[in-house]
Amino acid sequence: QVHLVESGGGSVQAGGSLRLSCAASGLTYCSSDMSWYRQAPGKEREFVSGIDSDGSSRYTDSVKGRFTISRDNAKNTVYLQMNSLTPEDTAMYYCKRRIRYRFGYCTETFHWGQGTQVTVSS
Repeated sequence: QVHLVESGGGSVQAGGSLRLSCAASGLTYCSSDMSWYRQAPGKEREFVSGIDSDGSSRYTDSVKGRFTISRDNAKNTVYLQMNSLTPEDTAMYYCKRRIRYRFGYCTETFHWGQGTQVTVSS
């Protein structure tokens, strides 16, 4: 069974930093693309950053230069280092895992974690 557990959220003042972690379990022998999304109250969930199984990464424009995504495949964990936080970054942050298809072994599926709250005060 596939699980994702996020951690590292909290409350910080503007300009501060947080590091989110997402630990994956289940079907870890399958290649996976990992990403972070966030959802602020009253808003739709939006893409923040993603890192593919080959290590290539991408970011939404509003976090470029401030956030850094990384992964430790040995620990099946993806991280999101968030610097220079602003109140606009306040949201519930969710980890998403896309399991890649592999003939005979893995079916493409998508999984979400339960989220971790990030609150940035001015």
